[in-house]
Amino acid sequence: MTAETCGAGVQDALDRLAEQGEDALAAGEALARELMALHTEGLTALLAGLPAGALTAALDDPSTAGLLVLHDLHPEDVTRRIERALASLPQLRTERIDFEEATGALTLGKPAGGGCGCGGGGESAVEDALACYAPEVTSIVWRTAPAEPPLLQIGSRPPAAVR
Repeated sequence: MTAETCGAGVQDALDRLAEQGEDALAAGEALARELMALHTEGLTALLAGLPAGALTAALDDPSTAGLLVLHDLHPEDVTRRIERALASLPQLRTERIDFEEATGALTLGKPAGGGCGCGGGGESAVEDALACYAPEVTSIVWRTAPAEPPLLQIGSRPPAAVR
């Protein structure tokens, strides 16, 4: 289960409670806040007890990364988490060009020739990875690299003259 899947389930439950009225919705939101506070406190204590570097490998796991981001406990800054999200999709050929923290806009480069180098669905996979690792990214601007000029072929002698 990812943080996004869990969040969607919680939102669905809150939507159903909203249909029952304001009191039920308020109770559901209070329940979600209490559980978040408990989990944040427990995770904070757990992380404090880990030796230095013990968490490094776990940060590659989308569920762990999403959980730490959700509770504002991820030890890496947003720039590093963006890089980690892109690295989690090695089949995609994208590069981070710029990230505007104030607006949440991320500019990514993709190779010339269309697509992101992965076939279909690449942009969606990037969006999903970023939602997990770096939810601060609110929009993605895709830039395609200019096509390389054709290779000029130089022969060893001029073409034969027409006789």
